[in-house]
Amino acid sequence: MDNSLLIKSVSKFRGKVQVLNDVDLTVAPGERLALLGHNGAGKSTLIKTILGLTAIDQGSIRICGAAPGTSVARQTTAFLPESVSFHPALTGREQLTLFARLSGFPADVPGLLERVGLSDALDRRIGTYSKGMRQRLGLAQVLLGKPKLALLDEPTSGLDPISRQDLYTIIDELAAQGTAVLIASHALTEVEARTDRIAILRKGIKVADNTLSALSAEADLPTHLRITAHSDQIDQLAQQVGGKRVNGASFEITCSADQKMAELRHIAALGDAIVDISMTPPRLEDLYRYYSREDRQ
Repeated sequence: MDNSLLIKSVSKFRGKVQVLNDVDLTVAPGERLALLGHNGAGKSTLIKTILGLTAIDQGSIRICGAAPGTSVARQTTAFLPESVSFHPALTGREQLTLFARLSGFPADVPGLLERVGLSDALDRRIGTYSKGMRQRLGLAQVLLGKPKLALLDEPTSGLDPISRQDLYTIIDELAAQGTAVLIASHALTEVEARTDRIAILRKGIKVADNTLSALSAEADLPTHLRITAHSDQIDQLAQQVGGKRVNGASFEITCSADQKMAELRHIAALGDAIVDISMTPPRLEDLYRYYSREDRQ
């Protein structure tokens, strides 16, 4: 299956500063890719090049086989910026109806606004909307015409926790209908569970690009096992298994992924002295720190 987005060896200079350095990236139909990186890592610049708003100095970008900025690329791509801006004098219904007419796609405007939680505000002027409501209106615009590629830049900005969950439900629906979704985000906890692949930029260089499990295996970061035991046996048990006391009721063991099962069997052999075991594998935040380190090449 051809990729909806294909980026090959893309470089971009701003003056003498190289903001993108030989970046390769793909997003397949129905795939949800999280694009991570510190401020200034090149995420926004990369999105602008995909949209055709910024020219590249080297490499190539194709959206469903078309070059950025062409009619085909514009028709197949939807974009949600971090800070959306609409005409404050228009209502939500009027603004979305205008976008539908410009796009040439028939649309159930009331249905779309209901889908993003704006049914009670569809005839209110956008100037009265909160930031979160404007963000949801922007998401409704993304849903117009069933795009083949959706670019979402910090899509949960300004949204409350329930609205964030609703947004990722909609993203799942987009992916299920075959839309390739690229999400640039700082919200690591959210994208950890709701994306298929993670790509990380550091100073314009792609330093990671794989599934969360594959990145975790490559990084080989430690897993933490916290063991709860009877308080009068904590110190003895911690010394016996090589753990470190955490408090009066538990101690902790750190091990590599391939040692995890052996450690669990060792702990289980301690019998009734053990009350509970909790396991914390490396989180996306840990992996992000690892792959973003300056000393990694």
